[in-house]
Amino acid sequence: MKFKSIPGALVMAAVMLSALAAHAGETLQRVQRSGVMRDILVDSYPPFGFVDASNHYAGFDVDVAKAIAQRLGVKIELAAPSWEVVVGGHWNGRWDLCVCSMTPNTERARVLDFPVAYYASPAVLVVNKAETRIQSAKDLTGKKVGVGLGSSYENYLQKNLVIPNTPPIAFPFGAVQAIPSDETVAFGDLALGPGVRLDAVISDLATAKARINQTAAFKIVAQLYAEPNWIATDKGDPEWNEKIRTTLQSLRADGTLAKISQKWLGEDITKNLP
Repeated sequence: MKFKSIPGALVMAAVMLSALAAHAGETLQRVQRSGVMRDILVDSYPPFGFVDASNHYAGFDVDVAKAIAQRLGVKIELAAPSWEVVVGGHWNGRWDLCVCSMTPNTERARVLDFPVAYYASPAVLVVNKAETRIQSAKDLTGKKVGVGLGSSYENYLQKNLVIPNTPPIAFPFGAVQAIPSDETVAFGDLALGPGVRLDAVISDLATAKARINQTAAFKIVAQLYAEPNWIATDKGDPEWNEKIRTTLQSLRADGTLAKISQKWLGEDITKNLP
């Protein structure tokens, strides 16, 4: 029986390898064949992704995705499905990539691939300008903190955030009441005053600066941890991942990424990438 099982195992291995080979490059072939790249964005995350006055998607992430499509010689279709659907993976061909300011973590890496980082901007602690009790992360114990629904900031407050290939993150606070919501809603609640609805918000530095430029209601009191943001793809297409990686690197090398960053953020948030 021992020897009879070997051919069966070899057949099973061949079938598995055949299935993997059939899947490899599927996304790239689909994009090239259709002439369309379907990208996911978050449309409530200015200046990275939002709906402008003309009812069009706009922002840093949108322009990066458009630059990738242009470099590939294809058109782009943009979509903004719910974040839970995006990070759940198993897109089944509905979308080709997500240029959506996503930070990898161990849970997301189980169902998504992260072929390349495209900017780095730290997570920061934002409070109302009248706030005096909160000066750093250690002051968050017992406080109500707004975070994006399903975001890495929620994982941070739950003390279970692990970002691959980055130093361990410190959690210098006790129990915190995380209030997940749309980030625009969170900042609107924080603008009402210290402790009215929220005591603080955790956001990306570039996003927080954009909010502060819009209104003087907020201030940044601390940087919390390094936050690399990567392009995400559905699991299991190494050829597509390599194509996205090399295309993004070419956009960085010729200064296109830096120009997009300067346009939307007034600084180059791509310069600190490895």
